[in-house]
Amino acid sequence: MALDQDWDDEDQDEDKDGTEMSFMDHLEELRWHIIRSLASIVIFTIMAWIFRNEIFGIIIMGPTKVDFYTNQVLCRLAELTGMTSLCMQAADFILQSREVSGQFMMALTQSIIVGLLFAFPYAFYEIWRFIRPGLKEKEQKAARGAVFWVSLLFFIGVSFGYFVVAPMAINFLANFKLDPSIQNQFDINDYISLLSMLTLACGLTFQLPMIAFVLSQVGILTPSFMREYRKHALIVILLVAAIITPSPDVISQLLVAFPLFGLYEISIIVSGRVLRRKMREEALESNS
Repeated sequence: MALDQDWDDEDQDEDKDGTEMSFMDHLEELRWHIIRSLASIVIFTIMAWIFRNEIFGIIIMGPTKVDFYTNQVLCRLAELTGMTSLCMQAADFILQSREVSGQFMMALTQSIIVGLLFAFPYAFYEIWRFIRPGLKEKEQKAARGAVFWVSLLFFIGVSFGYFVVAPMAINFLANFKLDPSIQNQFDINDYISLLSMLTLACGLTFQLPMIAFVLSQVGILTPSFMREYRKHALIVILLVAAIITPSPDVISQLLVAFPLFGLYEISIIVSGRVLRRKMREEALESNS
């Protein structure tokens, strides 16, 4: 938070010259923000490429292993509840590379994905630096700390997708067989695409409180509206949890649904705080 505020203060110092930028100047500034964002992604991608073997063996293949941290927790929970289906079995599948450049492209793809994940805070910071000067002073104050909260929620969502959603989905799909004679042989690129889709989707889903903040700030969303449609949101969340976790046991679906519903409740609180602050500011303006 303090680092984010320092960045904001630095940007404010840069904008104090009072000069009005032309359209071409804005494009030039945007170009450099994009270049710096891409440069950070390239740097983290190169680092991920250097450690590609460790990333593949430990991180990429982690959710398929029986000793994965999530499976250990679920097995303990299975012992307490007596629901043996919670304890995931060894993933029964074989990974294949069916193209000449398959393994090279797989290593490149995983490096780019890891680079995007770790470069996200700085890339978002560069985008925010371009957008922030166009906001009013009140809007800038209200959005202080945006880089910190967006990055924090993103990494929490990615962690949730990697440690909770991905192991359940991959284990179910890997062990699902229409007939015992059919062996699951997955393409390595398909596996990485599934893993990255689940983790990135959760990272974006966890931005719900920030989306509620922005929509409430512009007057589109209100806490009363979200409370009125809370039951509808619960049904949608349960459906999403059922789709994300194809496992038939209810506890696995609830493990996914509870955090999502918690995000919805946090979004109501965020929207309420925005509304109360706007009402206070309007009251002060009317009194003055």
